[in-house]
Amino acid sequence: MKAEIVKLIDTTKCTACRGCQVACKQWNEMPAMRTRNRGSYQNPPDLQWNTWTLIRFQEYVDDKGAFKWLFRKDGCMHCTDAACVKVCPSGALHYSEYGTVGLKSSLCIGCKECASACPFDVPKYSHADDKIFKCDLCLSRIRTNQSPACVKSCPTGALTIGPKDKMLKKAYARAKELGGDANVYGDKFVGGTHVIYVLSEKPEVYEELPKNPAVPASIVLWKDILKPFSLLVAGGTIAGAFLHYITHGPKLPDENGHDAEGKGE
Repeated sequence: MKAEIVKLIDTTKCTACRGCQVACKQWNEMPAMRTRNRGSYQNPPDLQWNTWTLIRFQEYVDDKGAFKWLFRKDGCMHCTDAACVKVCPSGALHYSEYGTVGLKSSLCIGCKECASACPFDVPKYSHADDKIFKCDLCLSRIRTNQSPACVKSCPTGALTIGPKDKMLKKAYARAKELGGDANVYGDKFVGGTHVIYVLSEKPEVYEELPKNPAVPASIVLWKDILKPFSLLVAGGTIAGAFLHYITHGPKLPDENGHDAEGKGE
């Protein structure tokens, strides 16, 4: 595995120009879809199978009565302990050499398990393709020493990418510089994410941003405890049967209807 990388999103520098949103769609050759005005600048209303990066617009009034615009770039958080990877039965979702979560569409069977498991509600299903889609952090670009399309397009420096330790240090320095309720979001749960935020407000203020995201307990119970145990039991049963075969041989009926040990039926 190569050195882990992290994309840092400084929401305080975002102007909601949506350059990253457009660049992501262009680079990944995602088609557009017709939308309608819903009384918000945010468009489309949520992440979609063909929209892997979305700028969220939020009107917020703080406890002092001050009005603020909160802009947040939403997309895959690339968890270290990723629920989507845990539940994927085909290997379509996997960890890359940089610690991020990649997606091999050719292996996706459209089961939608990842969409149900993700605490950030990121993977989106396409009925037309019968597959799941999400951001892979422009893995093909990173492998050729290029920045992700979203980072490349950002005019304000709100998006940067680099080695994990460097980005974390930069994030905490920025939060300290901002003061107040500014904080770093993403490195304290699901094993740490490879996309982290510098937020100007507490996490619970932001819409569609879970305060304490975690892998669902049902998945932990099955994947980390019950499944390994069941495989161990199954392996023990097979091993026991094989040992019996080696030591006693096959149990077959004789010509008189008695078994191989001479006992009656």
